[in-house]
Amino acid sequence: MPHHALEITLTHSLTQAQLVAVSRTMPLAANHDATRLMALVKANNPDRVARRLRRRLEGRLPIDVITTHYPDPSGQILLNVAFVSAAHAAVVTAARQAGQEPERFLELAVARALAEHAEHEADRFEGEVRRLLAHTTPAHLLSAVGHALTRLPEGPT
Repeated sequence: MPHHALEITLTHSLTQAQLVAVSRTMPLAANHDATRLMALVKANNPDRVARRLRRRLEGRLPIDVITTHYPDPSGQILLNVAFVSAAHAAVVTAARQAGQEPERFLELAVARALAEHAEHEADRFEGEVRRLLAHTTPAHLLSAVGHALTRLPEGPT
């Protein structure tokens, strides 16, 4: 039975005592502020493993989302979210109106939102580049970008 790496996003950070207590039930690795955990779990498929992990840790952790850490062969990441009953009912209703299964409805909605975000970011970056080009030449801008990319990344601001 294969192992799957899962990332658990928490609704709030854990104290050291909470992390130690839950780690006694299964090995977990925490990020610097204990808001995200990594787990390695056995199961035949990623969907089953996410449900198994949620059942095992429900009530012990303030779980927000569980995702597969690595994409599957088709490049997809599994997203496991437990909705409150009102949100679940709204998704089911909207899916029925669209003539889709709730999982497919959410998959398409997330894909659409990600595509819109990517398009918005590309437009924003293009606008930033155009503003920079208003004050310099393309060669100077390209040189500055190359210089900036050779430094250690500081992360997004």
